Amino acid sequence: MAIADPSKRLEAMPPYMFAELERRVADKRASGIDVISLGIGDPDEPTYPHIVAAMREAVADPANQKYPSNRGRAEFREAFAGFYEERFGVEIDPESEVIPAIGAKECIYNLCFAFLDPGGVALASDPGYPVYTGGPILAGATPELLPLVPELGFAPDLSAVPAEAAAKARLIFLNYPNNPSGAVVPEGFFELVVSFAREHEILVVHDNAYSETTYDGYVAPSFLATPGAREVGVEVFSLSKGYNMTGWRCAAILGNAAAIQTYWRLKTNVDSGLFEAVQLAGAAALRGPRGSLERINETYARRRDLVVGALREIGVEVPAPKGTIYVWAPVPEGHTSTSFAELVLEEAAVIVSPGSMYGPSGEGFFRISLTTPDDRISEAVERMRKHLS
Repeated sequence: MAIADPSKRLEAMPPYMFAELERRVADKRASGIDVISLGIGDPDEPTYPHIVAAMREAVADPANQKYPSNRGRAEFREAFAGFYEERFGVEIDPESEVIPAIGAKECIYNLCFAFLDPGGVALASDPGYPVYTGGPILAGATPELLPLVPELGFAPDLSAVPAEAAAKARLIFLNYPNNPSGAVVPEGFFELVVSFAREHEILVVHDNAYSETTYDGYVAPSFLATPGAREVGVEVFSLSKGYNMTGWRCAAILGNAAAIQTYWRLKTNVDSGLFEAVQLAGAAALRGPRGSLERINETYARRRDLVVGALREIGVEVPAPKGTIYVWAPVPEGHTSTSFAELVLEEAAVIVSPGSMYGPSGEGFFRISLTTPDDRISEAVERMRKHLS
């Protein structure tokens, strides 16, 4: 064994898919090819000015340059409590039901180590965010995939979960509005989740990354607004996408106080908390005006309509999503997810994400991100129309 050989846990992990997409873009561009990437969901617009202004003020204050507390500043926790009451109608105790997270990815990963023992099981949406499966694997547990059924509005059939898996499961990862499908939560589904979790004593982890990015008048709910939800679950709310704050790594976990206490116990052993200036900027984001957010949603809606229209012109029938920053579309007949993505790259110099990268149930689909400037999206869809009609 060589000094730098990875652990068996790490060897069990496939390459992180977004890193692979970035590598492919770099390789093509190094060859002089003008590649347009519609693969990664990183907002192209800057963080809203009032958030940046709050950060500038906070970072200059020496009081914010010390070690932060894992529990978070009172201003941060109270801002989340106020936001949840106003936005979702959910009362949150700022003392016991919310603490900061260094981004949703970190939070979801650490929840695996807080609640899963080696040999344990986590139920993970398929297709879904890769950390839903990667986190359990690195914790020595097993991810049991929950296929999202198109006929059920891209919700899993909870009655189809194998009895043995349900009995062993400690966590269930869900996400609506959904990445990668763009689906919104079907009516009544969260109520089924509460009942299922209560029956099997499973902690629900709802990844609420896209509730503020919605269209056509749709208003996304919080899982915690569901009767009984706080008895069985937590919600991870990220400011990354809705507030153009991906690089800031600013999120929070809210809900079941006992679960949050367990998560905090783990956090005290693995990191030193979220930089307090970022917490104050996050509080400003939550308390600030929503005009910028509404304008960026108008931008995404315009791009969505452009992409959906172009896909329909080349024979790809796709519904216009009501949420997220993605369009999830079936591949044309005769293609796999990978072969279609390869065709688009080689023929049109456009990168799309093959659905199979998000799990086995993503096979047969591809994902387009709307986080590219309008002119580049227009050029990308024109290339696709030209080469793939």
